[in-house]
Amino acid sequence: MPEINMVVNGRSVRGEVEPRDLLVDFLREGLSLTGTHVGCDTGQCGACVVHVDGVAVKSCNMLAVEAAGSEVSTIEGQAAPDGTLNALQQAFQDHHGLQCGFCTPGMVMSAAALLKDNPTPSEAEVRAHLEGNLCRCTGYHNIVRAIMAASGQDVSGIAAE
Repeated sequence: MPEINMVVNGRSVRGEVEPRDLLVDFLREGLSLTGTHVGCDTGQCGACVVHVDGVAVKSCNMLAVEAAGSEVSTIEGQAAPDGTLNALQQAFQDHHGLQCGFCTPGMVMSAAALLKDNPTPSEAEVRAHLEGNLCRCTGYHNIVRAIMAASGQDVSGIAAE
């Protein structure tokens, strides 16, 4: 079995993987980082989004060996070392951007990528960016509000549900 090395959430890691092992499985099973969820296994739901070398990817569509040598960031790496939530995570909490929480890690990681590239997106831009992330509970309104609030924008005009 090939051995891979990468940096995950700022920490150097190594592990043996089968050539067919997915990045999501290496993170969850090999590193016990279970915040990255497996929702559909087909890349359609977005629950497994992580950042690889600063780019949001669906980790159920990437082989672990493809991420060898990369810097990977998961939902576990978003909060401060003491557990303090980052601004985006706090906005999800403050604006009720989650219900069951299953899609939340992927939503937060996708939103973080959006805000990195577009620090003050419009509501339409947020909604368009989230097209690859499915939520079965919230209707997306509060997720959009949370993302826009995290960007420092006034969200009073966005309907909440």
